[in-house]
Amino acid sequence: MSGVTIQAERQPRSSRILGIGGYRPSRVVTNAEIIEKIDSSDEWIRTRSGIESRRWASDDETVISMSLAAARKALADAGVQPEQVDCVIVSTVTHLYQTPSAAAQIAYELGTNKAAAFDVSAACAGFCYGLSLASDMVRVGTAGHVVVIGVERLSDLTDKTDRSTAFLFADGAGAAVVGPATRPAEAGIGPVVWGSDGQHLDHIRQKEHWRDALFNETGPAMPHLVMQGNAVFRWASYEMAKVAQEALDAAGVTVDDLDVFVPHQANMRITDAMSRQLKLPERVAVARDIATQGNTSAASIPLAIERMLETGEAQSGDLALIIGFGAGLVYAGQVIRIP
Repeated sequence: MSGVTIQAERQPRSSRILGIGGYRPSRVVTNAEIIEKIDSSDEWIRTRSGIESRRWASDDETVISMSLAAARKALADAGVQPEQVDCVIVSTVTHLYQTPSAAAQIAYELGTNKAAAFDVSAACAGFCYGLSLASDMVRVGTAGHVVVIGVERLSDLTDKTDRSTAFLFADGAGAAVVGPATRPAEAGIGPVVWGSDGQHLDHIRQKEHWRDALFNETGPAMPHLVMQGNAVFRWASYEMAKVAQEALDAAGVTVDDLDVFVPHQANMRITDAMSRQLKLPERVAVARDIATQGNTSAASIPLAIERMLETGEAQSGDLALIIGFGAGLVYAGQVIRIP
């Protein structure tokens, strides 16, 4: 047996989010347009979900183009050049190529000079998953700077005649640049609390196998997403509040320390229920980007953060709790500093 010692990684350091960026498709789809194909009303949709309108991508607003736009904004916000990026992580369930990854194409088109690149399939928890991976890479020295992107074109997989889902899903991209904190006191990403609950796989899922969707008697079609809305509402409203509290505990903070709460923008009623369960102080700003953006799955958290910064609801340096949850059922949450 060789006595050679394998060199270990460098001493762990702190990580933080250096910049944030988003891309919202130009097309605004109102509830009035949605109810043309389903038996519903504007009042029912607003009461059920809190959604007034959502963004759907046009043909030229692709997973790649939206990701590039969001990533470039995040890099500019961070003051980081593409050639400084060592890894690109893309969370999506709507990149329609099995291979190559969206991340590989994005890394190349950003001009990152051979950065590592891979996709993550973790649905609405995907951005938080990617953020945790990026933080760990920076902390141990595997990467100096990592671009994390959450992007979806959920309108592609939405059955526009399904009364339970047609009004929910939307398109967009959000990105963050993760890099080292100059001092331990500037640490900006807390420990992740994550997991999955596979016994509820049927709660949110792709209805048809790709083979069945493409090769059927009526001709090829896109598969669609289906959801057991009431079951998801109960699970997210109560179980995710527990996970959120665990994330606070892991970071060594309390709800009284928070400035901002950014849950996945799934449903306004879920956001309200979680806020009550956590007993958030009234002064804590709560993200409600879903009202005019819709549910963009992996993109929802970075898009909501960007919107809160633009409106002044959040400020650079604010302490925020973020939590994502979705199909799987998967979940992840952590405390961060707003860049």
